[in-house]
Amino acid sequence: MKKLLVATLLALPVLHLPALAQQAPGTFPTKPVRWVVPYAAGGGSDFLARTIGQTWSTQAGQPVLVDNKPGGNTALGAAEVARAAADGYTVLSADNGTLVFNPVLYKALSYSPTKDLAPVTLMGRFPMILVVGPGIEVKDAKDFIAQAKAKSGGFNYGSAGAGSPHHLAMELLKSEAGIEMVHAPYRGAAPALADVAGGQIPAMMVDLAAGAGFIKGGKVKALAVANATRLPQLPDVPTFAELGYKNVEAAALVGMVVPAGTPPATIAAINKQVVEAIHDPAVTKRLVDFGVEPVGNTPAQFAELLKAETIKWQKLIRDLKISLD
Repeated sequence: MKKLLVATLLALPVLHLPALAQQAPGTFPTKPVRWVVPYAAGGGSDFLARTIGQTWSTQAGQPVLVDNKPGGNTALGAAEVARAAADGYTVLSADNGTLVFNPVLYKALSYSPTKDLAPVTLMGRFPMILVVGPGIEVKDAKDFIAQAKAKSGGFNYGSAGAGSPHHLAMELLKSEAGIEMVHAPYRGAAPALADVAGGQIPAMMVDLAAGAGFIKGGKVKALAVANATRLPQLPDVPTFAELGYKNVEAAALVGMVVPAGTPPATIAAINKQVVEAIHDPAVTKRLVDFGVEPVGNTPAQFAELLKAETIKWQKLIRDLKISLD
């Protein structure tokens, strides 16, 4: 019996060696990753996370669990991730509202984008498009601007919500074109777009992911894109730069961040895996078909972009005295 017990004990390390070989020291992840999306399920950010997360999970060999935490103009989810353990196992989808707009839209914020969160990568861009509904007769964007200048008080316009990229994109156009318009915020892009299509409100800025069906179906008319180049999905729609408004570039930028203090090696591992997932041909196709411009850059490149976006948009918000308090 004693000889049998000794033989069994000696055999145990050998039985565990294959399992240990699969999980080499320093590999990431070794357990499920929680991906917080600060929006309700079904929107663009949610689609982005679930599409990338599914491939990331397959490639990493660990579950990637999307957790929707809407509220507070993304502040609820951002604050929760900011307080999470800085080990890479809690990540956040963060757009320009989370990282750029909120610090100046609110006097008191429950998290600091620069002190509490660290950039991983910009995952995708949702360029903004000026669209009008049947309630307004305009030939093109130049005609829209001319009519807005001629009309007392300008047109009303809808947005996905106060402080959203859609809202601030139109404010940027107003500032650059010297026109007046009255903002009508909605709870999301979909209801605003429905009212534009229904003629209740004349215009809005919308991203292709939300607006593609309405544009292709002829329910709203796309006049110009706030992007450096024309969109491949809308090759006949000019950019604002082509119309003489080179500074009118705006997009919802959706990136990934982690709690500040996450080890650089862990951030590098997440970046490598997520960027590989974004560049997977099937994922890229799904994102483009949905209306997203896939990116996938380095943490340093994402950080530099955020600095430039902060200078541009925070000045506009302050100049226009926009506040959500």
